[in-house]
Amino acid sequence: MAAASYASFDTPIGTCAILWRAGRIVGTALPAGITERLGDLVRRRHPGAAEAGPPPFVRAVIGDIVALLSGEPLDLMDAPLDLTGLGDFERRVYAIARGIPPGETRTYGDLARELGDVALARRVGQALGRNPFPIVVPCHRILAAGGKTGGFSAPGGIDTKFRILEIERTHGASPSLFAGGLAFAPRR
Repeated sequence: MAAASYASFDTPIGTCAILWRAGRIVGTALPAGITERLGDLVRRRHPGAAEAGPPPFVRAVIGDIVALLSGEPLDLMDAPLDLTGLGDFERRVYAIARGIPPGETRTYGDLARELGDVALARRVGQALGRNPFPIVVPCHRILAAGGKTGGFSAPGGIDTKFRILEIERTHGASPSLFAGGLAFAPRR
């Protein structure tokens, strides 16, 4: 299989990266602090990936990600994802997560119920922790029970999750979720 290409791009939350191969997105990466570290992160997850100018379909996805992270309520459902190597469970979890509109949140239990068994909540969290497409598959919109943050494995952890949710807050978020600011309690 050919190596992926990647491009970094600036957003309101910092420099992100997107990877593609054969007309599909194979991954995205949230800011890692400094651009050099982001490139290292990309190459560690995708050995052999080379920086390149993005083709038109990737430029379109980049534009949508930048718009979303600027506060526009976009769903990114049209971004073509390469799901090769992902199991059926992950594919189902990511499909459900992609259906959560900007400004709304669900819990791991909500996704598990939609999959047919609330006992799958932990597996849902694990699948989201391995999400190769942060932002495009909006794992930041999934919370733990009781409005707790849950995890967020992307660089910056829950601070990044809070930041993205705050950006989306102005676009249809439940007032009770955000009453008086973000209503999340850090995990202990």
